[in-house]
Amino acid sequence: MSNKIKKKKMKKRWKISALVLVIIAIIGVVGYVGLQNFLKWKAPELSGEPKVGEWYRITPEGTKSANGKDWHSLIKVGKENKVIVYFFGGGLAVDEYTAARPLNDDGGFYADYADVDFGVKFGIASNNKENPFKDWTILAIPYSTGDLHAGSGEYEYTDLNGNKQILYHNGYINYTSFMKEAMKYIPNPDTLLIAGFSAGGFGTSLLADDIITQYFPQVNNVTVAVDSSLLLTDTWHDVAENMWQTPKEISDRLVSDNITLDSLTSLSKKYGNKIKILFGSSLRDEALSTYQSYFRNGILSTTNENGDIYEKDLAKMVADLQENIPNVGIYIWNEIEKNKDGKNLTPHTILPSPNFYGKKYSEDKSIADWIVNAVNGNINSYGLDLLDK
Repeated sequence: MSNKIKKKKMKKRWKISALVLVIIAIIGVVGYVGLQNFLKWKAPELSGEPKVGEWYRITPEGTKSANGKDWHSLIKVGKENKVIVYFFGGGLAVDEYTAARPLNDDGGFYADYADVDFGVKFGIASNNKENPFKDWTILAIPYSTGDLHAGSGEYEYTDLNGNKQILYHNGYINYTSFMKEAMKYIPNPDTLLIAGFSAGGFGTSLLADDIITQYFPQVNNVTVAVDSSLLLTDTWHDVAENMWQTPKEISDRLVSDNITLDSLTSLSKKYGNKIKILFGSSLRDEALSTYQSYFRNGILSTTNENGDIYEKDLAKMVADLQENIPNVGIYIWNEIEKNKDGKNLTPHTILPSPNFYGKKYSEDKSIADWIVNAVNGNINSYGLDLLDK
């Protein structure tokens, strides 16, 4: 299908950036005026020793966003001797059509900017007293490269004005440059949680092995938590190898149409019970079901039918995870949002939302409870009955 036909059939502009959901949540908390100031917040650049409990930027030399502009990451040193490596989401580019359409006021497929410091104010990274991770050290990795945090290449494409451009798929370069700087401030933690939402959840599954082996080989208590990261396409290996140019050890794991399943299965085979693996998703994820329609037929569409398809894909994903990974923890949650078009679809991601710790979706357990229990050695699954309906 030609790009022109795809464009004509795209009736809606759609943003996959999971941080939009954070904005929506914030609106209900602080109001419009407060939101404007909130979104402008930027952490100060780290200079000298960081103060405990304060957020700072680290801007490694040579890092860049998809558009070639500067990239930075964030660090907060906590009171506890525990660390979270936290990957942000924000779409992805998988071909020339998507590469030519970064997120902007009219929509698009992927974020190409890193100024989203406000994302650490809510959810798993927040200082809210209800958040069980509030006193952990957090290495938060913004996402602006369209490559699920795993690329190291440059992709040439033609923009909508007919001009040749370069998309810098430098996610892996950015991540490694930041980690080398951040590790100077991390002594010898006893606990590690690797977590991410949306594109950051995919990144979590792709990079968990790298994080463990390169930066935290001495940590015995390791948990990997993937939030809302299910997309199916037979092109994953080709995209990772030839477009994003991921390290070979990453692309070699991708052998099926399910990039997250492949990555987590490989992780489990390598480490066994030495690490704990968790996967969560809402039942009829609006963003992922919309994006999956692009993979399926080249058209972005938000429909109940797409939600039905996602439900079936999710049920198979969970079954495959349970078959491939002994003692995997699953959390499926359901919060139908009926929009003005009457579509019964569910929100996308939970880690960056106040609902992460504030809402108990199943058996009086929040997603935060589920992850904390797993960290402490008690792995459980919730919401599986939803997949049987």
